[in-house]
Amino acid sequence: MNDYIKTMRAMIGHETLLTVGCGAIIEDGSGRILLQKRSDYGVWGIPGGLLEIGETFEATVKREVFEETGLTIHELELFGVYSGEKGYAQYENGDQVFSVQIIFISRKFDGVLLGNHESRELDFFHKTTIPGHINSHQAPFITDWLEGKEPPIIK
Repeated sequence: MNDYIKTMRAMIGHETLLTVGCGAIIEDGSGRILLQKRSDYGVWGIPGGLLEIGETFEATVKREVFEETGLTIHELELFGVYSGEKGYAQYENGDQVFSVQIIFISRKFDGVLLGNHESRELDFFHKTTIPGHINSHQAPFITDWLEGKEPPIIK
């Protein structure tokens, strides 16, 4: 959580806060998707996180992917921009958010795959072996990837 979120929460409490998330669909050479099982909620999703004040979408997704996976991603393409009803969430502590998601796809990366305190597991999955318990807020773009929808997707 960055200082902006903490500052805003101090002013508005648990009320709905608008956030911008950036995530990456990372495909390996076999067409498998990298998923992370989060330590906090135990659900699977793609790596990513929140845009910080003054940061670009690309810088955010590269920073978050590196922090959560140890990988450096290259040749980013816009996969989709997601908004709407599925952007609402309420966390266990009562904090409410409405998040707009900017999702990239990358098929070029380097580094050693290793997580941090946010990742319980990291693994690549074929389309036929996607695990259950997908993060409900990320399900729309994971489903779009599974269905082979042509980017950029605007929802």
